Amino acid sequence: MDARQKKVDRLLRTIFEEKVPFNKVLGLKIVSTDPQAPRARFAMRDDLIGNPTRGILHGGVISAVLDVVAGFSIHLALLAQQDPKDEIRFPNIGTIDLRVDFLRPGRGQWFDGTGRVVRLGNRIAVAHMELTNDAGELIATASAAYVVG
Repeated sequence: MDARQKKVDRLLRTIFEEKVPFNKVLGLKIVSTDPQAPRARFAMRDDLIGNPTRGILHGGVISAVLDVVAGFSIHLALLAQQDPKDEIRFPNIGTIDLRVDFLRPGRGQWFDGTGRVVRLGNRIAVAHMELTNDAGELIATASAAYVVG
């Protein structure tokens, strides 16, 4: 990893883990800043449970994490396109559509969110995301569109 990539890695971790208050509430930690395999993780906690009888993640937590992972993936893809000699610029990204498929109850010790950019245009980006638990079970998938500017 070159010096610029190390700086990007450090900045992205700081922004996504510490500067975004809601990400802190979720307890998100960046596991991979590889543009081909971006990943964030969070631990199961009682305050993230949506169904106290069943002890499973709230659907809003699942949706929010998948949205964050997509934004993170798009940031990485856009940063990879920048000229390495230029100053690092973080784009503004806004969700314009998010569709989540809940496949299994959100049970586990921890969860990984991964994202993949499937289209990166001048103004619109599209991503596909997955949430798995510590047993490797697929909990939810999602696709989303974002305005990039």
